[in-house]
Amino acid sequence: MRVIVFVKANKDSEAGVLPDPKVFEAMGRYNEELVKAGVMRAGEGLAPSGKGKRVRFEGSERTVIDGPFAETKELVAGFWIWKVKSMEDAVEWLKRAPFGGGVEIELRQIMEFEDFGDKVSPELIEQEKSLRQQAEQLAKGAKK
Repeated sequence: MRVIVFVKANKDSEAGVLPDPKVFEAMGRYNEELVKAGVMRAGEGLAPSGKGKRVRFEGSERTVIDGPFAETKELVAGFWIWKVKSMEDAVEWLKRAPFGGGVEIELRQIMEFEDFGDKVSPELIEQEKSLRQQAEQLAKGAKK
């Protein structure tokens, strides 16, 4: 199963304050462990919400809202995508992360088309698989 791991924002991350270099070093070691174990598929930090935008959809109307966004505790400062055996496995990996100071991390299962049962047609499943393959090929080409 795949999970997404959300690292919540705080007032420092929203202000653009970078962590101490020792935190980067510890996170680098942790990420290396995740990669060597075949768990980590992606992981990135996000710019503060002041550099972001939201788009609200109401009928045919689209409203663009500029950041920053008020509720810091509801914002995401970074994420990982992991491939794990189970949610319990993901929790065990997360417990080893070099966080402290009351940081709260959220784990959520990434839904695969198979998880939707008969609500999704075989044609849509095939289309999705094809699009994922195309996206992977483009990503590989971009790395060269």
